[in-house]
Amino acid sequence: MESFYKDQLKASIGVQLYISLVTAIFMGAIYTYMWFWMMFRGGGYGSLSQLQTRAVKGEEIGIKWKDVIGMEEVKREAWEAVELIKERFKLKRIGGQILRGVLFVGEPGVGKTYLAKAIATECNMPFLSVVGSELEGVIVGLGAQKIRKLFKYARDLAELHGGCIIFIDEVDSVARPRRGGFGMGGQESYNMAVNQLLAEMDGLRSKEYNIVVIAATNVQEGELDPALMRAGRFDRKIYIGLPGLEDREALFHYYLTNMQYDRQGMRFDHLARLSVGNTPADISNIVREASLIAIRNKKQIITMKEIMEARERIALGLKRKVKYSPKEREKVSFHEAGHVVVTYLAVPFKDVFKATIIPRGHTGGSTWTPEKEAIEVRDKNHLLCTIKGYLGGYVAEKIKYGITSVGVSDDFKQATGIAYKMVWSYGMGNSEYIGDFTSSVFDRYAPSFKGELDVDANNILKECVRETEELLRKNWDIVETIVKKLIEKDELNYDEIEAIFQEYKKGPSQTSI
Repeated sequence: MESFYKDQLKASIGVQLYISLVTAIFMGAIYTYMWFWMMFRGGGYGSLSQLQTRAVKGEEIGIKWKDVIGMEEVKREAWEAVELIKERFKLKRIGGQILRGVLFVGEPGVGKTYLAKAIATECNMPFLSVVGSELEGVIVGLGAQKIRKLFKYARDLAELHGGCIIFIDEVDSVARPRRGGFGMGGQESYNMAVNQLLAEMDGLRSKEYNIVVIAATNVQEGELDPALMRAGRFDRKIYIGLPGLEDREALFHYYLTNMQYDRQGMRFDHLARLSVGNTPADISNIVREASLIAIRNKKQIITMKEIMEARERIALGLKRKVKYSPKEREKVSFHEAGHVVVTYLAVPFKDVFKATIIPRGHTGGSTWTPEKEAIEVRDKNHLLCTIKGYLGGYVAEKIKYGITSVGVSDDFKQATGIAYKMVWSYGMGNSEYIGDFTSSVFDRYAPSFKGELDVDANNILKECVRETEELLRKNWDIVETIVKKLIEKDELNYDEIEAIFQEYKKGPSQTSI
């Protein structure tokens, strides 16, 4: 009997093992099929490893060198890269270094992609464009596989057409420094992608291909992997800044060329001065918005009026239909009047272009204060003046009512951010601690030291509030006049604001308060 039970137990275990084995094989087959389906077929929606890009011939891009407006200095620097690409074989024959990569660094909208397309047109080469995030992968090794496919495609094109340009926008997505990683393999996959990009740019192959990688990023060069930044990878680093006065004037001319506009009344020099800090993309957007406004107003041409309205709409936001009570209108008016008086009398590098109590965007009212000219180096006095300009509305409310409203939120955010940078990053606090205490190295310092820095930053804000209050009390009659006008008219433009200060024989400050 005991032997019978043993045989039954063995048979049962054998059946269970058989079922487990069949199940494992079945599940493995399903997993393999699903993996193959995702990687190579994509269920009819494209492979996970497939790049959604196609080659565009240089002549088809249609952006010529003369079409690149607003960056004359950058164009001169970029032209060297164009010549190195075009004269690649001559350069190689005399033993010169072949150009492999060009890195464009600059803010969004300054024209990095536009310049890359112009280079491809000028060199008459096929142009492959991808975004850095397209080269990432959710599966370990997928990002590296996409990069291999991209460069293989480029080599095939270079074989046929004598060269190829690869443009990688937002390259920081696949060019950050490599680090050791654990867990789900995300860091390992990222490291593999960077390694593959490094290997492809080295070009260590039996045959030399005329492939140049042009990359663009908004981050600083120091935030990218050092191996990519060395010579032989990205040989040229071109920094693209905001357009200057003459460049902005040329941009307005360029974007209005193919439109019907008032050729007699359009003041391009005035528009250039008013658009300090605008990128080429911003200026293009202003002109496009002006054309829509002209159509909406059933006009045949674009005039200065449409351009100025477009700038206001973009800078301040669309008007909202909100009905204030008389008390609310007064509160908003005092807030905006505070900004107007402090900026006009105490912030010499800004113009008070407009004040309004009509709700726009997310604000209940606004004061438009564009900079008079581009400032490359900002010192302590400049930052203190900027803080006071932001605090003008808060202080005016405090003087008039003894309490303030939630309308000070955005102003506080800006003013506090500047004050903290002054102390934590620029060494401008009263305690005169020197160093950038925002870096990771700072973690080793005691909480009490960090507290001292916080106090330092708050003291800057308090001192700015004190000086702003002194200025407003001294000129309170101007504040009340502006409030009266705002309640009456809802908006005051530049000339109307200027007239009020001239009435009180007050001119804009040339120095800080």
